[in-house]
Amino acid sequence: MNRYLPVARQHFISALASTSVVVKSICATVILLYLLSWATDTPYLLGVTPGFLFPPNFWIWTLVTHAVVEQHVYGMVVNIATVMVAGRLLEPLWGALELLIFFAVVNIAAGLLSGLSYLFTYAATFDLDYLFAVRVYGAPAFLGGILVALKQTAGDTTVLRVPQVRLKAAPALTLLAIAVLRLAGLLDTTAPLAACGYGALSGWVYLRFYQRHPRGRGDMSDHFAFASFFPEALQPAVGFAAGLVHTVLVKIKVCRKMVKRYDVGAPSSITISLPGTDPQDAERRRQLALKALNERLKRVEDQSAWPSMEDEEDEEDEELRTDTPLLSSRETLPPAPSPTQNPTGQESSIISFEDAPVHS
Repeated sequence: MNRYLPVARQHFISALASTSVVVKSICATVILLYLLSWATDTPYLLGVTPGFLFPPNFWIWTLVTHAVVEQHVYGMVVNIATVMVAGRLLEPLWGALELLIFFAVVNIAAGLLSGLSYLFTYAATFDLDYLFAVRVYGAPAFLGGILVALKQTAGDTTVLRVPQVRLKAAPALTLLAIAVLRLAGLLDTTAPLAACGYGALSGWVYLRFYQRHPRGRGDMSDHFAFASFFPEALQPAVGFAAGLVHTVLVKIKVCRKMVKRYDVGAPSSITISLPGTDPQDAERRRQLALKALNERLKRVEDQSAWPSMEDEEDEEDEELRTDTPLLSSRETLPPAPSPTQNPTGQESSIISFEDAPVHS
């Protein structure tokens, strides 16, 4: 184990050095607050406590700080790894500023929704532990948002081959794993499950309706619909319910009606609005087609790089035929009969000249 620690540390330092200032600042803050937790109770002061979040206490700064608070070393490792994965995979596509906005939106929304959930649970049970014993902090909220973003950008990537698990199933599997850990008693509270679930939900809402990009705002592609996060057997029912909720939100002006647009790429820059297509889907299919084409071309190049034995034999025969001197081929032919050759078959050395006939 001690042999691998220097190698892992070297890889970590090199990976961190290639990231932006945003990623480095978040990682440094996580490490600093983890060291500070040895001296004071940072989850109490900087984590979201439902009873202190709302009036009369109104600790609103915890909505910003709870995402970088860690009390255990494994939590610090998961938090830093999540931020670095976002920096390596999403920052080149979005930019450092957009990644910072996503980080803030997901964590603030997850902290607020978690606090409201525990407040409503207290209203139903009158158990004060839901208000003052719960601490929402750490990486689960941003982890849920990052998994949703990776589903949007690289959902067809295979994570495990046996059994085959693709990246688009990662949000649901992560929530299931946290729920199993809670049922097994390995987690003290349901705060990580609530934070991860609300982080995934807030990340999806932001990416679906509000994120700005060169093509407009949001991502209305079919592979990123809310029903796609559920098993295929439940997708029709979930899609119907989600459509009703979205229609109600549009009518009360909470959400605006999204129009799916498809750019046919015509020279006149005509853009046609169609109900079932989106540039995100077109770009995704194009990337998949290019990937398949590159793999096929690579296989063809590998096959052509190793010629068969028959081809080598044919090439050797051709080289032998081309390298044989012309004189040697002529020597193998029988000599043509000469008029100066005697009957015994020996060639005469006397050359005779006949006089040309005299014409009158």
